[in-house]
Amino acid sequence: MTVAAESGTTWPDTILILGIIVAALVFVLGLGATFLESRKLKVAAQQDADLRQLISRYEQLAEKTLDAQQRAAADVSELRSRTSSIEQILRTVD
Repeated sequence: MTVAAESGTTWPDTILILGIIVAALVFVLGLGATFLESRKLKVAAQQDADLRQLISRYEQLAEKTLDAQQRAAADVSELRSRTSSIEQILRTVD
């Protein structure tokens, strides 16, 4: 007699057990792949949100810089007009 016959396990039972083990392994691997994919999507979404925030901050900074440049240009223009009027006054005094 063989060992399988003595223990009471037949080939169909063995194949069924191996099939169940393989199915469980495929299920666990599927769960792992799904978890990793969802994790990748969350990380990508967070990176996208961070990038959008960075772009928003850059746009705000660009607007503030443009405003400051325009104010500085207006101030320089005013100083030039004052300087020219002072020069004109000095020419009339001479």
